[in-house]
Order: sequence, then C-alpha cells, then structure tokens
Amino acid sequence: MSWKAIHRWLGLTVGTLAVVLGVTGAMLAIDPVQQAWQAPAAPGNLPVATLVERVTRNVQGVEEIRHMPSGAVVVFSFSGDQPQASYVDPSDGRVLGPWQATVLPRWVKNLHRSLLLGDAGRWGAAGTALAMGVLCASALVLLLRRLGGWRRLAARVRGSLAQRIHVVTGRVVLGVLCLTSLTALTMSASTLGLVALDTAAEPEVLSVVTGQPALPGAQLPALQGLAVQDLRRLNFPGATDPEDTWKLATAQGQAWIDQYTGQVSANKDATFAQRVNDLAVVLHTGESAWVWAVVLGLAGASVLLFWWSGLVIWWQARRLAPHITGNAPLAQADVLIFVASEGGSTWGFAQTLQNALSQGGHRVHTSALENFCTTAATRQVFVLAATYGEGQAPAHASHALAHMAKCQASAVPVTVLGFGDRQFPAFCAFAVAVDRALRAQGWPELLPLECIHQQSGQQFARWGEVLAQALGEPLVLAHVPRVPPTVALSLTARRDYAGANGEATAILRFAWPAQGVGARLSGRGLARFAAGDLVGIVPPGSAVPRFYSLASGWEDGFLEMCVRQMPGGLCSAHLLGLQPGDTTTAFIRANPGFALPRTRRPVLLIGAGTGVAPLAGFIRRNDRHTPMHLYFGGRDPARDFYFGPDMQRWLAEGRLATLQTAFSRMPDGGGYVQDALRRDAERLRDWVTQGAIVRVCGSRAMAQGVAEALDGVLAPMQLSVAKLKAQERYAEDVF
Repeated sequence: MSWKAIHRWLGLTVGTLAVVLGVTGAMLAIDPVQQAWQAPAAPGNLPVATLVERVTRNVQGVEEIRHMPSGAVVVFSFSGDQPQASYVDPSDGRVLGPWQATVLPRWVKNLHRSLLLGDAGRWGAAGTALAMGVLCASALVLLLRRLGGWRRLAARVRGSLAQRIHVVTGRVVLGVLCLTSLTALTMSASTLGLVALDTAAEPEVLSVVTGQPALPGAQLPALQGLAVQDLRRLNFPGATDPEDTWKLATAQGQAWIDQYTGQVSANKDATFAQRVNDLAVVLHTGESAWVWAVVLGLAGASVLLFWWSGLVIWWQARRLAPHITGNAPLAQADVLIFVASEGGSTWGFAQTLQNALSQGGHRVHTSALENFCTTAATRQVFVLAATYGEGQAPAHASHALAHMAKCQASAVPVTVLGFGDRQFPAFCAFAVAVDRALRAQGWPELLPLECIHQQSGQQFARWGEVLAQALGEPLVLAHVPRVPPTVALSLTARRDYAGANGEATAILRFAWPAQGVGARLSGRGLARFAAGDLVGIVPPGSAVPRFYSLASGWEDGFLEMCVRQMPGGLCSAHLLGLQPGDTTTAFIRANPGFALPRTRRPVLLIGAGTGVAPLAGFIRRNDRHTPMHLYFGGRDPARDFYFGPDMQRWLAEGRLATLQTAFSRMPDGGGYVQDALRRDAERLRDWVTQGAIVRVCGSRAMAQGVAEALDGVLAPMQLSVAKLKAQERYAEDVF
C-alpha cells in the first residue's frame, strides 16, 4: 500500500478519534498555563529546609509539601478535621489561596485518556496515538514529495484553500504532533501494564524511637542540602505515629528520613523506565513549561483543522477521480493501455486514446501500470506515465518497475508516452525510466518515447497523427481535458498595442472576484495565484481551455495577462473582443517550476513579446528590491514594448535594477534578445558568480536561442544552462 493510501485511509477511519484526542488535549493544556499564573514559582536555589521552616510557621497541620511542575508550591494540611490544599508564597510561607487540581471537568481528562470507556478506551486511545504516529510519518513523506524534497520544504504552497491549509498547517505542527503521538504511546505502555515503571517494593522503614524529641524539618541535613528545584514531594511524619518517617521524592528517586536522627534510612532510585515516563509526561502535557503547553494546545487544536481540510481534499479528489468507460475484458482486448498518474489527469488522456482506438474497431482495456501484463490477444500496448516530484513514480505505481521486470518480454510492441513539466530538471524522468526498462528487457516499440509538456492537448493530438501513420489507420486524438470549476472574471481595464506585424495585442486586467471561504475550501473559487502561474480561459463555443501566463499575483488585487491575436485563434479573439465590464470564465493552474523563490541573489529575467508578462509580475511584487535585471526583446518599441511605462516606473522605484532592450525590426534596435545577452557577457558572468537565478519566457525558438547564447557566455566558467537547471537556478516558460 502506498504512503498516500495509508495517509488517506488512516485519516478517514481514525480521524474522528484523533480529533477528539486533539481537541481534549488542547483543553487540558489550559491547566499548566493556569497553574503557572496562579502562584509565584519557588526560587530554584532555595533549600527545602528553609521552605519547610517558612511553611510550618504559617500553616498548621501540614502533611505534605508538593513542588508543582509549574514551579508553584502547594501545601496539603488539616484544619481540624477538614483537609485543605493551598498555594503558598515560597518567599515567606504565606497562604495565597486554595489549590484545585484542574479547572476542567474530570470527564474531559477521562475522555482524553480512555474515551470514557475504561480500560478498553485506554487501548483505543493508545491505538489512536499509534495511528497518529503513522499519519505523521506518511504526512512527512507526502509533504516532501509534494514540495520536491527537503530543499523545497519552505517553498510556497499552491492549490485550493483546503490544500494550502492542510500543507501549511502540517509544515508548522507536524513535528509537535509526532512528538505527542510518541509520548502518548510511552505513557500508555505503563498505564496498560506493558512496561513496569517500578519493579521493587517500597522498603518497610520505621523511625527508631529514642526518647528524644523529633527534629524540626528545617534541621534535617538531607533537606538542608536539597534545592527546591529538585523537590517533587515531601511527606511529613504523622503527628500521632512516633515511628513514622519523612518521605522525600525527587526526580532521582525516593528517600526515607528518620525523624529523630535526621539520617536517611533508605533510598530507592528511580528506574530508567520511570525517567523515560517522567520525560514523556512533561513533553506530552507541558506541565513544567506553560509556553510549551500553549504550543501543545495549538497543535492539538490543529488536528481538527487537519481532519476538516483533509476531508475536503478527499472529497475533491473523489469528485475528480477517473472513471474509464467502455473497457473491454482484459483477455479479449487487442490493445492494452496502462496508466501511471498522480493527480488523475493522465487517465483523461488514456480515455481519449481508448475511445479513438475503439472507434477504429479495436477492443481496448485500460488499467493502472502496476497491473502491466499481456495476453494471447494483445497486439499493441501503450504506457501513459506521468512523473511526480523529483522524478519519482506516481504513488500507486511506485512498485510498477519491479513488477514489469518479472514479465516475460514478447513480440508485442510497447509504446511509452510521458507527461510532465519542462520546468523541472527531471522532466518525464519516470516515463524515461519505464521506456529504458522495457527496451532493456527486449520489448519492441511502435513509436519512440514522446513527452507531453504540461498536459498539452495540441501536442497529444500531433502524437496521435504520428500514431495513426504507424498503425496505418485513421485516428484522431481530440482530447478535451476535464476543466476544474471556473469563476467569472470581469474586465476592468485594457491597454492596446498594434503589434509589429499588425496583430492586435492587449494587456487585460480583471477584477479578482469576491468569494466566500466555503467556495475556496471546496475548490469552486479562484485559487490564490502568483505571477508566473497560468490562467485557463474557456472561450465560448469550446470546451478546451487555453492557458496564459499571469502578470500579477493575488496580492495585487487583480488578475492581469498579455494576449496577442493568433491566426484563427478562438480564445485570443474572444479575449481581445472584451470591453470593460464584460466577463469570461477562468480557473488557475499552478506553475511551481517557474515560480521565483524568495531570494536576495540577483535575478536575471529574459523575455520576448508577450512572454514578458510573468516577468513583469515578478518585478511588480519586488518589494524587497532584490536586484532584478530584465532583458526584453521585441520588434518595434512603438508597437510592442509591452509594460514599457511600468518598467520605467519600476526602475525609478528600485524594483527593477537594470533594463536592456532589443528590437529586431529597428535599424539600431540591437537585434534579438540573445544578441543583447552576448553583448553583456561580462556582467552576466558576474551575476551568475553571485548565484543569479534565471527565468526565461517566450516562444520555444526564442528560448532555444537564449539557451545557446548563455551556453557560450558561461563556457569560460565551466557552466552551462543544463548545469544551472540541475541547480534549480534556471527555468523556462515557453509556448
């Protein structure tokens, strides 16, 4: 079972019990805080003998002095026949007020410890603590996978509000919850009798009656050399029992003191199990430090937030779960499709491929990659494999390669199609691993490995055309992706440009729609976004969204993009036809590989045409004045210098450090943006030496030209674009 499945099912099955323990634990954390504020703590170096003298001078009938974990001193005594428990001031022994064990109802503690079910409930609470420990371990694994490893653990979290709450809360309190689970199990082990804290019986110790009067507590040598900070409990000898002894308890163990001689009659050291249990109690309850108790209380309350947000995430995933229709029985299928998908989108491509092949007369069976096999009826096999995190397999397919290695290769061709994001260094790494493994085993291929960038329907359709030629039969892969919930965006302003070739272009600004917490939690609202993320627009008359890089973030209070009219472009024509007040439907797709990390290192931004949009968004939010250097390429400054006035203002404000332009259609324009890079080779090498981060946005041809120019610039430094990508310092957003 995968870590994801373990986390999901444990959360769903024991989540309610975990919420009960977390909330009651948060309530119990009030006690240490209340005790810390109730009375002053005793000075740590105060001798116990001095404390005894002060207490006995002010309180009659003392039976016990207890040094509380909070540091306060409580005296238990009798006034006549009435027992009393009082806080005292250790500086003079004065009674400050009555002491109560807890301000909470007893049933809260019983609910936390045993679910109000006695011994059976204690086993249930221990089992829940164990489940919480496994949940914490699985959460850590999933968190590292989602964020891309330890180095990205502090990276910005994207996704729906529920996802952000779940991940961010986990990142903050996961360690505390793991610790409380471990300490709860430690305490349960002794409570349930699985571990004996003390295997030795208490000694039978009596004071030797000598006829001499008993010594006052202040004169006992054992108490004179003991500091209050080491005291836990001191029991006085009974007033009517001449053979009774003083009984002293410290963290190191217990001691019995003769009331006449003041000599220690017996010692009993604390066992290792007792010391471990005592430490677990402190860490689990926060008794000795009210600040830690507050932390524990907040962590306990967060379990409710975890459970709620996790339930919303599960419901969202269930709603979007793939459902393959028209599946032929495995034994009768002549075409098999195997899928590895983390988020579920790859299953949609598999359904499109299955439908197209079925229309051509094939019997097709689609299944998960971990079920890889062939039958006597199999004629073609396709593997559609997505890559997760830093090149890993999707969770459900983590053991797929090992399973495939056990399958005997045959003459049936197996074709691999990868899905990934070029922003990540390990682009389609799992698909590459699958393809290599298949070829090493001897499986033939109908087509070489192809990798689809960012779930591109257009690239998938082109692959379908090549596949049709290889099969020698008509085949059309018109993939219609499942569109997430959309919201209506209202256009508030637009800036129009003629375009160097006459193509209309505009910077469009939309209001960020007001939306309730419920909509954002459920994923129906517009997700928080940052510059460089993608906005998906569903134009009228089409079910296929088009994606545009964002020039703003949610903190700006608006959504902005730069749109150029494409020949025959349905979406660009729709957007450029909007006037202020008009609306369009949209959703957000995160683009974490292109996101700009928080940094003080130089940032090198390279963009051409409308590709400058996300770079402008980075500069707009550069409130910390990180040194950003922009290289902008266009054709004619009078027609396509997008964000030109903004750039001049950002230069004046210090948000943009330098600006270099290149306009290819002007006699003295400087050529292309890669020419400007070559001219600035020395400065570029200096910035890279300082650890510069590079972001490139524009057409694929432009990005290739930039990469070639930078390879030449960096060659004297024994660096290249590939090495910068491996160091996660270089990313592209190309179209």
